[in-house]
Amino acid sequence: MIHSTDSFAEKARIFSADLLKCCQYIVSYSTDSEIYTKRFYSKLISTTKLLEDFLDFHGAKNNKNWYYYRELAATIVHLCSGSYSQKHISNRLVFYGLPNTAEFEKQGTSTLNFLNQSLIQLAPAILDEAERLDIPLPETGFAYSDFPNITTSQMLAYDIDDEDKTQQKENVVKIASEFLSIAGNFDQIGFFEPYGISEILSLIPKKINEVEIRRFEMLVHNLQSSFDTYVIHGGYLFGNRKLKELRGFFSVVFHLLQMAGRLLHLYERHLHDAGYKDTYKRAQERLSELVDPQLLLDRIVNYGVFYACHFLTTGKELAHEILNENIERASVRVGIPVSLGFHTRPSLLVAKIVQHYGGHVDLLVGSDRFDASSVLDIQWAGGKIHKENITEVAFEGDIRALKDIEILAGCNYGEDMMGKGVPLPREIAYLK
Repeated sequence: MIHSTDSFAEKARIFSADLLKCCQYIVSYSTDSEIYTKRFYSKLISTTKLLEDFLDFHGAKNNKNWYYYRELAATIVHLCSGSYSQKHISNRLVFYGLPNTAEFEKQGTSTLNFLNQSLIQLAPAILDEAERLDIPLPETGFAYSDFPNITTSQMLAYDIDDEDKTQQKENVVKIASEFLSIAGNFDQIGFFEPYGISEILSLIPKKINEVEIRRFEMLVHNLQSSFDTYVIHGGYLFGNRKLKELRGFFSVVFHLLQMAGRLLHLYERHLHDAGYKDTYKRAQERLSELVDPQLLLDRIVNYGVFYACHFLTTGKELAHEILNENIERASVRVGIPVSLGFHTRPSLLVAKIVQHYGGHVDLLVGSDRFDASSVLDIQWAGGKIHKENITEVAFEGDIRALKDIEILAGCNYGEDMMGKGVPLPREIAYLK
């Protein structure tokens, strides 16, 4: 063995050492679930990412001898990244204030058990591959005490009061509105019941994939960052309970999407049969024997994506409540759609405006009130308007929506006198 510190072989030993020590640790304590702490996952992620970068720099992706070792390293990175996110959820769940979490907690435990079992399968395979490549195994390993759990039985004194922090209503309104917008957009890929493997395979990666999930992850992360910066800086235990409960909803969604995104990367890049041949395909087949692709997909969809959808949907009611407590309210009087009144098109456009902002708006016709977010309600109002020959109505509620309703009314609700559609002003182009 050449021991020059500049040689590839010596650097392969150096960059492999901590990963191999972690693998030896897993093999030694494989039956003890307590070893899988956030500190342990973090160590595995950091050291294996360095090894992956080292191998990539030296062309392991295109080398038959080193390709499988490189794929094992990459698998560990993404598997542990998903595990870290799930461990974080398990540790923080008690602080999120979420309702009815017993089944969610049970499914989270099953998910983490699967991910840990995959690590148990991978560890000896990595040690064997290192020996095949003449990478010496470390003579000393990690001790149990090297990876303590992050939680203790103690809490530090709560002596920074965030109750008096200025909670600007405009920021609260913005965050609640964005939560509702994300929840509405996520419905297109969300689920409301578990899927079988054949259904999952028809969805991944065509409809559900790493790019799409990580796009939503970033949106939720931005939401959480805005909340922590502009609304409440402190922790979970005190302060405005409704606001902190809302944070619990998008925090758990963020970490679920984080986990799902990393595991989707693992599946799409390393386990999915994308039609490669020879070396690439053989490596993919060997990895699939260590990390069950179908069980991985089940956890991604029936746990990660399913519960992200569940908590976004469940959090809508609270977001609406917070929004309506903080929005600036006003009223406007506008004319009705000329010629045809509130038939389908103008009713739909008004409802879309109200739904876009999320705050409550009423359509007032005389002494009667109608929900302006409901197309059906607006059309019922239209019947009264027509019957009583009314030419002007009032809208009352979220001032943001009212401004756009005024713009819409200014262009006769997007119609000409014959009821045909006309171009909408730039300010309400989102209605298209």
